[in-house]
Amino acid sequence: QVQLVESGGGLVQAGDSLRLSCAASGRTFSTYAMGWFRQAPGKEREFVAANPWNDSRLLYADSVKGRFTFSRDNAKSTVYLVMNSLRPEDTAVYYCAARRFGGSGAERPDTYDYWGQGTQVTVSS
Repeated sequence: QVQLVESGGGLVQAGDSLRLSCAASGRTFSTYAMGWFRQAPGKEREFVAANPWNDSRLLYADSVKGRFTFSRDNAKSTVYLVMNSLRPEDTAVYYCAARRFGGSGAERPDTYDYWGQGTQVTVSS
């Protein structure tokens, strides 16, 4: 089992940057494919970024491509989401998630086995 704890959220202005972190417990972190999702008030949880095959190949939502960067440090059992050029529409609770089996379906929340509690990101205009 994996426990995930996100941090790094906050209130920023449009155009600013943030780095979210997700620290994982468990000795088998390196075997999990990881992803980031977000959920704004009144909206469904949506995909942000992932490494679906647990290797260097990355996948991004079109809305964040070129602005957000996913990375992971297996030695620290941590994944990161660097968010640049933030926009008010990026305001949401951001969640990291882990899935035991990689491959297709990384954009779907129901393919993930473990979730963190989320961290709030608010971008003011």
